[in-house]
Amino acid sequence: MADNDDRRVPVTVLTGFLGSGKTTLLNHILTATHGKKLAVIENEFGEVGIDDALLSKNTKMQTDEEIIEMMNGCICCTVRQDLVKVLTKLAKRIKAGTLKLDGIVIETTGMADPAPVAQTFFVDDTVKSFARLDGIVTLIDAKHIEQHLDEEKQEGVENEAVEQVAFADRMLLNKTDLVSEPDLERIEARLRSINKFAPIQRCEQSKVSVDSVLDIRGFDLKRTLEMDPEFLNTDGEHEHDQTVTSLSITQPGSVDLDMVEQWVSKILQTKGNDIFRMKGVLSISHADEKFVYQAVHMIFSGSFVEPWGAQEKRESKLVFIGRNLDHDEIRREFLACVQSEETLAKKMKALRFAVGDKVKCKTADGWRVGTVAKLMYREEGMSPGMVAPYQVKLT
Repeated sequence: MADNDDRRVPVTVLTGFLGSGKTTLLNHILTATHGKKLAVIENEFGEVGIDDALLSKNTKMQTDEEIIEMMNGCICCTVRQDLVKVLTKLAKRIKAGTLKLDGIVIETTGMADPAPVAQTFFVDDTVKSFARLDGIVTLIDAKHIEQHLDEEKQEGVENEAVEQVAFADRMLLNKTDLVSEPDLERIEARLRSINKFAPIQRCEQSKVSVDSVLDIRGFDLKRTLEMDPEFLNTDGEHEHDQTVTSLSITQPGSVDLDMVEQWVSKILQTKGNDIFRMKGVLSISHADEKFVYQAVHMIFSGSFVEPWGAQEKRESKLVFIGRNLDHDEIRREFLACVQSEETLAKKMKALRFAVGDKVKCKTADGWRVGTVAKLMYREEGMSPGMVAPYQVKLT
């Protein structure tokens, strides 16, 4: 446990498997009234950063926080030295008096083993002198955690979900509204069988008090060494499951909402078990707002959020993380959703009726006869991205 007189900057490591709610928790921290000046270090597994877009709105609201977006890759592997460089820069600014920090929050990728991240605060002298590891907070997706804990890995490959639970100083059992009470009790017993020391706090949508995450003084090096005597050995290899890959797509222009919805539905229905995480910011045709979505296995949520800036380039950014992903197929099928004269012609060709056809329409007053006046019709006041297949003039 950290000494109460220790004046070093406390560091919170947010970990948890893909889709457990880490970025949502980070958003809560950014919008909470706590008066702390924080540096937020954010890590993505894919090549395209999505979480920075999900955090950007709240970053603008909180001028006392600094977002430092990390490079892509796994923070516990190739980019750990980059983490050291970022922390060293912060240390120099603090020493020079140009920066005052009350805490640092590191959000790891869902594929990260927290142990090598924690090592950083004990094996690098510069980092060790100005920052202390305050606690490892593990977010746990109550809906999917048993599936990930039970996953069999090939010899020598770590089960990241197990490691994240084992090294936790505090566990936040999230998405409790998606499972029953007997399920929760069984899950909590399973978690305690792996880690009997870390308190378990239930929550929904990652809503917990900031005090339960920041400055908890939870990390105990002695207990960690008892659990893993090789904890401070930096020469050990950390091997990921090679069947799990990430795919990042950046596509200029806008996409057709209806086609994207059909495409996402197909992916989740046919590949849901293998999709650990999907997230993205989409530029939708006929919409002034950004469409932000996230998915974990077959659970999807998305909504229109803040408007695109006047000088902001309209493009879509997507990240997929999963097992046995067919990168070429995913890219090809998403490209087919991009709004163009070709896709519009394809949709119009698929329509059953043509302009001038007599049709029956079900209205609030019952069935009415009318004539098709326009195809692929849109008018002011319609929902963002929505295009009606027909405009019908009633007779």
